[in-house]
Amino acid sequence: MDSTDLQSMMLQKVAGMPNKAKRVTEYLLSNMREAAFRPIGEVADELSVSKAQLVRVARLLGFSGYADLKSRFQNVILEQINPAAMLSKAVNMKDELPQKILQTEHANIDDTWTQYDQGKMLTFCQMAKEAKSIVCIGWGISSLVMELAYNRFCVMGIPTSLMKRGSLSLVEQARFVRPDSLMLVCEMPSYAIDVTEAIEEGKIRGAKIVTITDSPAAPVCRYADLSFHVSAASPTFGCSVIGPIFLVHLLTSSLVVHLGDAAKDALEKQAEYLHDERFYHKTFGLKY
Repeated sequence: MDSTDLQSMMLQKVAGMPNKAKRVTEYLLSNMREAAFRPIGEVADELSVSKAQLVRVARLLGFSGYADLKSRFQNVILEQINPAAMLSKAVNMKDELPQKILQTEHANIDDTWTQYDQGKMLTFCQMAKEAKSIVCIGWGISSLVMELAYNRFCVMGIPTSLMKRGSLSLVEQARFVRPDSLMLVCEMPSYAIDVTEAIEEGKIRGAKIVTITDSPAAPVCRYADLSFHVSAASPTFGCSVIGPIFLVHLLTSSLVVHLGDAAKDALEKQAEYLHDERFYHKTFGLKY
């Protein structure tokens, strides 16, 4: 049973439920990933219901209990990020795949925009302005998103480092993080233990933590001072980076405006390098 079938089955059963059970079911449908991986107590607290109430709702939905519901949710989520399972589905719709990808990426941008919060954006800008340096960290496909953030911060003249696995693990590198630093982490499934431990280490050392994840249930979120959530669905290759990159574009664009003259001076210095013919081809006589 895939995500669509599971959601359809749950929607069919919700009509005759009491109001409180309907509210719980609506939460489960809207937050499948969180429900799949968060402890039952945390979900109960968020909904202001008892654990027993969650068990009853799970049974009303046709599951043997809440543990069975979580297991089914987890199987669906894991299938969504399993490249082999996704390829099997993609093969069956190869003629429609380009259109499916286009629709999915449009939805990723729309969903990410829906979760956009101007107050959080302003908070991020203030945190970045107050920090003495920014540390960007990502793993796997998330590292591509952090490469963009790192490039943007450097161009703005902000002291920035990019943590990557190399001769030192991420957690070993995090031991050099300063209390006046801001750590920006992007983390998409599957969630890497090394990233979580590095963020925990940075938190212990007093750094501020800003997370970009697909879900509040991502392990790094427990250390976050500020969290942003994105949509990263993809019919192939696990997660898409379009939603996360869109958010980083919003974050860095807002920050450069808030930095004002300081960022303008840095950008003007950056533009000077564009004339250096040791690095760049002549641009058809154009002057920046």
